[in-house]
Amino acid sequence: MLDVRRILLFTEVARRGSVTAAARALNYTTSAVSQQVSRLEAEAGHPLLERHARGVTPTDAGRALAERGERIERELKAAENELADFAGLRAGTLRVGTFPTVGASLLPRAVIAFREAHPGVRLTVRSSRIAGLWAMLENREIEMSLMWDYDWNRIDREDIVVTSLVDDPPALLVSETHPLAGRGSAALADFADDPWITRAENHPVAEALARSCHAAGFEPQIAYEAHDYQEAQAMVAAGIGIALAPTLALEGIRAGVSVLPLQPPAPVRRILLVRMSDHVLTPAAEAFAGFLRDTSAA
Repeated sequence: MLDVRRILLFTEVARRGSVTAAARALNYTTSAVSQQVSRLEAEAGHPLLERHARGVTPTDAGRALAERGERIERELKAAENELADFAGLRAGTLRVGTFPTVGASLLPRAVIAFREAHPGVRLTVRSSRIAGLWAMLENREIEMSLMWDYDWNRIDREDIVVTSLVDDPPALLVSETHPLAGRGSAALADFADDPWITRAENHPVAEALARSCHAAGFEPQIAYEAHDYQEAQAMVAAGIGIALAPTLALEGIRAGVSVLPLQPPAPVRRILLVRMSDHVLTPAAEAFAGFLRDTSAA
């Protein structure tokens, strides 16, 4: 196989019509350039230059090879520019995972800031539950993902890197007609006799409710199992029961619902940014992670 570096050196000689001029342009000695051209001719099996008193002229084979060399130069320059675009956040694609409550609260602010700062990078976001996010991370469908955990079920794997972004404390949702609706805060024990609205399908918030009520000394009486927080709010407003919800799930409060901050002890969940440890973040991912940290801090 022909040596690409020798082809590029030969192309410079053919372009300038002089071994000496090419050596000067490339900061080589004339003898070094002559040796490399001779080796390339041996590799090619053809004479590539006709040497004369005023310089050199490419043979037919030499002209063909010099044309190839110019194409190689253009492709290498294009590759350098593309890599510079990626490094300078002027191109590329960033794939991020999220889950619904953060996708509707924390994430949009970071997305807006990132797109304003780096409009040339294509940002795609995939929303799923935890199992789906793990699958996408492990399959490299996404570079990193927002996730959450609780004290009793910490995310702890040797093959990941976890960055804690913010704590997300819970609140109580009660109907505006509830006797305790006007309070500045409340304790779970105050609602031991109330019916509860929880999350369906073994959602982690359902476990958080059960653990918290047990710690407060009572078993919650479940009146309704909701599939999302808007549905839960609708049932709270209708007076079917009260609900526990993370603060980040309360971006839009429905009419007829009162939010009561929950007194400790309360099941605070951590909002996390997770990536596989063997995956080095691209400059775009590093920048986006910075915007997530800034948004979380704010």
